[in-house]
Amino acid sequence: MEGEAISALCTPALVVDVDKVKRNAQRMIERCQKLGVQLRPHMKTHKTLECADIMTGGSRRCIVVSTLAEACFYADHGFDDILYAYSLPFDKVERCAALSERLDLFQILLDHPQALEQLKKRPLRDGRVWHTWLKLDCGNGRAGVLHSNPEALRLAQAVAETEGVELTGVYAHCGNTYNCRGVEQIQAVAQETTNLTLQFMEKLKAVGITCKSSIGSTPSCSHPVKDMAQLNEVHPGNYAFYDVQQSMIGSCSLEDVAVRVLTRVIGHCPHRNQLLIDCGWTGLSLDGAGKLPTGYAVIEGHPNLKLLSMTQEHGRVEPISGPLDYSKYPLGSLLTLIPYHSCATAMMHPVYHVHSEGRLLGKWTPTRGW
Repeated sequence: MEGEAISALCTPALVVDVDKVKRNAQRMIERCQKLGVQLRPHMKTHKTLECADIMTGGSRRCIVVSTLAEACFYADHGFDDILYAYSLPFDKVERCAALSERLDLFQILLDHPQALEQLKKRPLRDGRVWHTWLKLDCGNGRAGVLHSNPEALRLAQAVAETEGVELTGVYAHCGNTYNCRGVEQIQAVAQETTNLTLQFMEKLKAVGITCKSSIGSTPSCSHPVKDMAQLNEVHPGNYAFYDVQQSMIGSCSLEDVAVRVLTRVIGHCPHRNQLLIDCGWTGLSLDGAGKLPTGYAVIEGHPNLKLLSMTQEHGRVEPISGPLDYSKYPLGSLLTLIPYHSCATAMMHPVYHVHSEGRLLGKWTPTRGW
């Protein structure tokens, strides 16, 4: 199908505009170069080799992953300096050890003293050490030891003092930027996260510990504040694809979004003033529920249409106002959905159809699993 129009695809199909991906990636690289910080791009959104190459500028070094399946996938294809940025799962210590003993640099993350005990029970072979980041909660309220909790400093000291374990860095995710609307709010959260991280680094320094610092989220790294230059690394991920959610937050414009889900009209329901489409919640994330006037997605080129609901393989589309003109939407005609959340939507597709200016270039195959 290479060279054919994307309209030739069977639907539902996830399509990726490679020109937008490259542009989004290059802008992030340039932002980080201007700041003077190391970009460690997160692979969780796309989970493909091709997009990883674009995001790393072809270096195949210095990446973040959210699953060990991703870590193994990238390791098997020549990537190194991989940070598994997920609080150490005790059932996966041995798999982490294998990667640590195999790669030049495999790094893990912890936020609890019991995780450190797990590392002590599994010393690495050949004189290797566990490269460990401390996960710090700077207001996001998910994983991590709270920055203000004295336990955070105690845990950092314990890691640094443990034989066979190295405190490589402090890692904070400013996911609370996802509650923002507009650049000013994004930068306020980015500033707070940066300040709290740097304050914690000063606490470490006061007790004789030096290590790296890293914060990240796509909103904060799309609009970085100057003080982020005092950090060592940043770790955004969604920016390669972006999505409707990011455009609403203010990270990007809708034109920057590189992914779409193609769907076809499969039914006319004039008694309900609705269309049926062949994309249900197995092809598009339910994440956008109640957050958009257009339903679960933006229907490109049709601002008066709303994706009202989805079942497993069907979507119900209706007008925001007025009666549907069914002559505009014949059976078999294509509609293009811009997903609210590209990470979740991409996870539902076994392949991504890559195109440039609407002409197919090939397929990207993501890894799956945990």
